[in-house]
Amino acid sequence: MPIPSFQFRPKYVSFDCYGTLIEYPITPITRELVGDQIPAEQWDQFVREFRGYRYDQVRGAYYAYEQVLQDSFERVCRKWGIKAAPEAGKRFADGVRSWAPHADIPEPLKKMGENYKLVILSNADDSFLEESVPRLGADFHAVFTAEQAGYYKPRYAAFEYMLDQLDASPEDFVHVSSHTRYDLMPMHDMGFRNLILLDRGYDPVTHGYDYVPVKSLDELNQMLGI
Repeated sequence: MPIPSFQFRPKYVSFDCYGTLIEYPITPITRELVGDQIPAEQWDQFVREFRGYRYDQVRGAYYAYEQVLQDSFERVCRKWGIKAAPEAGKRFADGVRSWAPHADIPEPLKKMGENYKLVILSNADDSFLEESVPRLGADFHAVFTAEQAGYYKPRYAAFEYMLDQLDASPEDFVHVSSHTRYDLMPMHDMGFRNLILLDRGYDPVTHGYDYVPVKSLDELNQMLGI
């Protein structure tokens, strides 16, 4: 099947960061913290529910990402009737700050950055991006965070902050994320149409949101004509 191409040149190619560009192996840390409190046959369910609590936790007012991780972990542990480590948030946050780009990212991202203005809109604090972005090896026109916006994705205000800072409209973007619920679904509902799912298996591919699944940034570069 031929790779589709865009019929316009976007002003910006924007990205989610963690999970999309930077690896997000939070499950091994979770396993260390939980230990043998969860039976092996229930582990996958616990992991899914922890992910759901992280999503739910960011749909209110902004506060520090490390505490978001702590609070969501405490909530899922309370549901399962197990003890939550009081240092969990710091352990998770230290992990996020240390993680590297996915192996398939740096080369095509650098190429993309030589042809388009790249933007990040991340669900983390400034201090996380200050450590992570240099590891990507590409030039970014702008890096926006939940801390700057005062809101986390999927709150519309997070995307509105990006639009306001760039004096831009939804049609100015191609946006890339590996997360449907955080990025692609709310952006579709806000009028963004040039949406790309970099499919890493985090979310099922859903219909009705007009995003295009790709397996690599090389595919996206072809779509962008580079």
